[in-house]
Amino acid sequence: MAKKDLDLMDSGAKIKLGTSDKIIRGFGYVFVTLYCICCIIPFIIIVSSSFTSETVIRAEGAQLIPKDFTLEAYNMVAKGGGIWKSYVLTILLTVVGTFLGLAIISMTGYALQRKDFPFRNAISFYIYFTSLFSAGLAPYYLLMTQTYHLQDSYLAVLLPLMMSPWLIILMKNFVKAIPHEITESGKIDGAGDMKIFTSLILPMIKPALATIGLFLALGYWNEWYQSSLFLSAKVDVKPLQYTLYEIVNKIDALRNSVAGQYVTLTDIPQQSVKMANAVLATGPIILLYPFVQRYFISGITVGAVKG
Repeated sequence: MAKKDLDLMDSGAKIKLGTSDKIIRGFGYVFVTLYCICCIIPFIIIVSSSFTSETVIRAEGAQLIPKDFTLEAYNMVAKGGGIWKSYVLTILLTVVGTFLGLAIISMTGYALQRKDFPFRNAISFYIYFTSLFSAGLAPYYLLMTQTYHLQDSYLAVLLPLMMSPWLIILMKNFVKAIPHEITESGKIDGAGDMKIFTSLILPMIKPALATIGLFLALGYWNEWYQSSLFLSAKVDVKPLQYTLYEIVNKIDALRNSVAGQYVTLTDIPQQSVKMANAVLATGPIILLYPFVQRYFISGITVGAVKG
């Protein structure tokens, strides 16, 4: 590159765009704007419908702006206070599971890329093999209930989501981008493996930690399957997603029961309750995502390129 070009870049001079470049950039802005609008409109409809009365939804369908504003759906969801206990439980599971998962996955990924780690290729193959084949639901259920005795225990929800082969591979590929000389320099200075990992490696893998942490947090926040398998009616408080699922099922059962014959259909906000559930389930994650977006994008890019 010529010295003149370097001087222009250093001085922050603006590059003049030709007519064709302006047209292409303009089309790009218009396309991205329209795409963003198409993505956000469904969520606006969900939020609006959650505040709309059941009568309007059944008569006119979902609305961008609620015509008959009401909090009936949220009152029904929050009735009894169980939803707030589920919120607290889900937040605790998400925080604890994400923290422990990040600790285990980061240490595993770092160890597997160390050239001086014995059997690292065999262990990497074993981890990758488990992502391709599984024993099935029946052996998994027997393992959790008969061997580990985790029936009606929150550990049955916490432990299975704590790590996955794909996340370990993603972390391993990201750590590969760190020069091995950094580890060697730490050894020369007399630092142990844990000191090298915590003081030198962890600060350099913040994008990977944010990316994998977001995946783990989403997994715990949206979890309902493990709860349906291992948490029976004996457990008073269940994770948020499964609690919302039970609320919708109870409303459907009420509408189809004998008691429902004495209540008009519009008295039971079935559709608006579903919309309120969607808002309650996705709202906190949507608020969290902007804070980790830049780390998430860079982490995904590096993990996808390195292999």
